[in-house]
Amino acid sequence: MTVHPHPVTKGDQLAQDLVPVSIPQLSVIVPTFKERGNVSELVRRLDLTLSSIAWEVIFVDDNSPDGTAAAAKEIAAVDTRVRCLRRVGRRGLAGACIEGMLSSAAPYVAVMDGDLQHDEKVLPAMLAKLTAGEADLVAASRYAEGGSAASFSGGRGTISRLATRLTHRLVGTNLSDPMSGFFMLRRDRLDELAPRLSPVGFKILLDIAATGAGRLRIAEQPYSFGERFDGESKFNAQIGVEFLGLLLAKMTGDVVDPRFIFFAIVGTIGLFVHLVALRLSLWLLPDDLPDLFRTAQFIATFIAMTSNFLLNNELTYRDRRLKGWGMFRGFMLFCLIGSVGVLANIDLASWLYVERSRWLLAGAAGAIMSALWNYAMSTLFVWRAR
Repeated sequence: MTVHPHPVTKGDQLAQDLVPVSIPQLSVIVPTFKERGNVSELVRRLDLTLSSIAWEVIFVDDNSPDGTAAAAKEIAAVDTRVRCLRRVGRRGLAGACIEGMLSSAAPYVAVMDGDLQHDEKVLPAMLAKLTAGEADLVAASRYAEGGSAASFSGGRGTISRLATRLTHRLVGTNLSDPMSGFFMLRRDRLDELAPRLSPVGFKILLDIAATGAGRLRIAEQPYSFGERFDGESKFNAQIGVEFLGLLLAKMTGDVVDPRFIFFAIVGTIGLFVHLVALRLSLWLLPDDLPDLFRTAQFIATFIAMTSNFLLNNELTYRDRRLKGWGMFRGFMLFCLIGSVGVLANIDLASWLYVERSRWLLAGAAGAIMSALWNYAMSTLFVWRAR
């Protein structure tokens, strides 16, 4: 019998001709938005701290208007340890961290802020705990013994401590600083958890720890939280809302998507807006107007839909925010979807009322059906999110 050798393809030949390139042991992921003034200083500090480690830094920039990505790429042009992923049309710290970590081939990945408040000098100690097999995840903590959050303002410190207590009570994680955005983990464990992580929100460490509960060995590394080097803080009320949404999602075992929680919050606000607009319309419109209530209801519905769309665009789908013509198109589609949701609400509620004669059950079922429809269709077709 004649054995024919497998023909060598161009791809096989190319693979044989490639010169092996050493893979960094550690990838440092830095999500950025308007941090141009901090890029070169962070690279300088990493170079000093990680001199005995094969490392790279990956800046994941959400298309900053101040040219953060351009500043990172200028350095990358002369230093192969520096890379930049510029995200266009997507926003959000959690999503940026996930994309950056998944783009790495290094066995260990770290995440830290680009404002230089995270102390890069503890990175070698964090890596040593992972390479020694002591843990799968090392969380840098301001509240572990030896750490400090002295640079926090009084208000921000109070919020951080309250959020920590809420996390311990509702989710049960043993992290002393679940609000921290500074951590390091084995990339193979990240690969396992990535499909279940939420790209929405700011607290990616809490998401990883809660998702991997019972399977991740977690250690902590104390550090002192520093002062911002350049630029402005991103901490605001929206971060708090997204944090609460993530907590609720983890309490339900990820059955409830954080986006749906935000969508429901916006819908509740929209109900209040609708009732206020309805009352004002009835007060301002002339009493002798034919179909006065119907006209007022139409005006109130339009105002509420507009409010819901704008809030969802800024909060629920912040990472998929629509602008320009896309925003106008999205608004028209959102109104169309909402109208179908209203009809579905009325039809289901009416059928249940006839069959069961229980107005509360019928009304609640119709409202839930409408909310699920609006959320699913808006996610898929208006903002085209996962």
